[in-house]
Amino acid sequence: MTGAQFPQDLDGVQASFDAGTPFALEGGRAADALEALEFAQVLQLIAEYAAGPEGSARVRSRWPSDDVAMIREELARVTEAAELERDGRGLVAELVPDVTSALARLRVAGSVLEGHELADLRALLAAARLVSAELRRVATEAPKVFALARPVPDRAVERRLELAVDADGRLLDSASPALAGARSEVRAARARLVQRLESLLRGLGSTDGGVTIRNGRYVIPVPRDARGRPDGIIHDESASGLTLFLEPSATIDLGNALRSAEVREEREVLKVYRDLTDLLRPEHATLLGAREMGIAVDDLVARARYASKHDAYAPDVAPAPAALRISNGRHPLLLARADAQDTREPVRVVPFDLELASSERTVLLSGPNTGGKSVLLKAVGLSAALAQSGIIPPIGKGSALPVFRRYFADIGDRQSISASLSTFSAHVAVLRKILDESDDASLVLLDEIGSGTDPAEGGALASAALQSLTDRGSITLATTHLGSLKQLATRSAGVVNASLQFDAATLRPTYRLLKGVPGRSYGLAIARRLGVSPAVLAEAEAQVPEAERSLDALLAAVEQRERDQSEREQLLTGRLLDAESLQANLASQAESQSVREADLRRRERDAERAARAQAKTYLLEARQRVEEALGKARGAVDEAAAKEARRLVEDGVKAESAALSAAESSEADEELGSGESIVSVGDRVRGPGGVGQVVEIRGDGKLVVAVGAMKLVIPADAAVVLPPAQAKSSSASFSGSHEPASESAPMEVDLRGLTGDEAEQAVFAAIDSAVLAENPFLRIIHGKGTGVVRERVRRVVTQDRRITKSGFAPSNQGGTGVTIVEFTG
Repeated sequence: MTGAQFPQDLDGVQASFDAGTPFALEGGRAADALEALEFAQVLQLIAEYAAGPEGSARVRSRWPSDDVAMIREELARVTEAAELERDGRGLVAELVPDVTSALARLRVAGSVLEGHELADLRALLAAARLVSAELRRVATEAPKVFALARPVPDRAVERRLELAVDADGRLLDSASPALAGARSEVRAARARLVQRLESLLRGLGSTDGGVTIRNGRYVIPVPRDARGRPDGIIHDESASGLTLFLEPSATIDLGNALRSAEVREEREVLKVYRDLTDLLRPEHATLLGAREMGIAVDDLVARARYASKHDAYAPDVAPAPAALRISNGRHPLLLARADAQDTREPVRVVPFDLELASSERTVLLSGPNTGGKSVLLKAVGLSAALAQSGIIPPIGKGSALPVFRRYFADIGDRQSISASLSTFSAHVAVLRKILDESDDASLVLLDEIGSGTDPAEGGALASAALQSLTDRGSITLATTHLGSLKQLATRSAGVVNASLQFDAATLRPTYRLLKGVPGRSYGLAIARRLGVSPAVLAEAEAQVPEAERSLDALLAAVEQRERDQSEREQLLTGRLLDAESLQANLASQAESQSVREADLRRRERDAERAARAQAKTYLLEARQRVEEALGKARGAVDEAAAKEARRLVEDGVKAESAALSAAESSEADEELGSGESIVSVGDRVRGPGGVGQVVEIRGDGKLVVAVGAMKLVIPADAAVVLPPAQAKSSSASFSGSHEPASESAPMEVDLRGLTGDEAEQAVFAAIDSAVLAENPFLRIIHGKGTGVVRERVRRVVTQDRRITKSGFAPSNQGGTGVTIVEFTG
């Protein structure tokens, strides 16, 4: 592959995947905060989607960055890959072997790689080639993903390694002809030696063993006291000392020959290793890039599959202070528990929505234990940390997160016996550091702030600390059970209450986040449900301060109204869905009825048209029979009586035609009145440019009408469809109506531009008019053209008994484009 097919800025691509930079935050508190959030455990979950250990390690090494441009680029790249996953066309990552040692040795001049290192590099080349093909496949639709592409060594290098070493690093005979020859010689020498040793062993009659190797030499076991023991070199003896392992003198030369062949083989092996190393050494930089490409794609695919599986979408990010908006947020570890098949109790993951207005900096979460407050705290922190690490967190579309420069978290029991710190002291020590270092680009997460000491003093300290954090602009999420803190939001701008809903009837958490409403602790309610004595509960309630009881009653009323409102919304939603369903059914029924009525009207019109067409056929046949009858009767009656009979017959024919034309005009008027389009290709219409034939109906509804040799474009509503009789007569050059002919009947009819059927009808009408007017002849102009109209004219005039003679006009009067007919006198 040529370099032009890859992104040019490869150094920038490498930087975004370097685990050391720029994924690092300011301040030493980030590591402690992310440890409290269990960030490493979440990375491990995502790393399990990787194909190999190198990609998995890359995912686990990710760390939040405050480089906004890089974060946006990474999230956009993961978004492209996740969209491919959702469409079923996701990238396929390949297992990249650990070739760190081999690449390091390759840089040392004169070094020689061993078989297993060459096998690993061979596997790297194969993986890089497949990954490169995958990136090219998605280059157009995922350009940011394609930006990870790197050049790979020429395919010939990979083929050379495939011929030389197998997957386990063993050198193949095909590595070189010299090596193949040396190995063949070794096999032959070994066979000769073993064959000679077995022969000697059979001669001794020993059954204690066979040919074996001691100290690199082939030997036979011989009893120490055996008679006729051959001369030779003793290389070893058995543990009992009764058996000697002897190299007979007769085979020493064969053994030396074998050893000589093995030395030659070793030299050839070393030469092949050196040649292969020299082949790869110039490709060192390319191999580094190929390795990085494979690991980067594995890392990317793991993140994309995680996002796709959990329906996660990248948030908008901006430097803090900025908007914080989380839609459909979920805790990654809860999702993992829900996905696990061996969970004893089903885990219910309830998404949350959280949005802070520009003036809101602190969220104070209150409510009972086991309500999910700490989980929500961690989910918000993890969402921000994952996004800043180039990972799409499990949040929905429309989310937005600030890019924090510092993370602080005080979650869990920090008691330390070795440091002589109580729980409260440990929390205060952490709080002091937070107050010393946090600013408007910090995320602060405080679980059970103010707890562990006297509620009055703890509440006062917590209130002052939250006020300080709010004033400096830090985004702070804190949980508490202290009633005094619930009133902080009413006194301090920038502080907002929130709670996780609790079902008062079942005393079970619903995990629904309610912003703007503090939560009740439900301590006495839970005690009552667990069977604590009513007398004790009554005494406890009496000792609760009046302000606390009033606040609790107010919160209970708010919760009840919220439940009532939720029930009404559900009822209204159900009714709305029912109404929409009913409306859709009615619309469907109305549409079906309209379609049936239109189909019925169409069938009626088709039947009427068929009947009228049949009637016209009968009229034409009748006319022909009348003409035949008149011809036979012409000699039996006087001329005046014949003319009168012809006139009566023609009047009848014209009356029938007029009635049919009136019926067709009425049908056309009905179709126009119904609002349906009745113009179709082939219709004769009258428009602003005259009478013509529709040859095309354009996409914008306008008509293309052929008027003679011209084509006009007119609006559909400016065209009037002519009934067939009117269209035919209007096309001719004679007067063309079906009214009784006068003495001024035309002597000529022009059929040019008409179809064969139209021309035939026009000729019938012209002959009728000419005969009634007692014209001696008629000129029929049909043109030369394709001959279709001329053939129709010839067929009509040869069959009409009223015509005594017909033929083409002289050449100076139209020639074969004009037919002249003469009538019976």
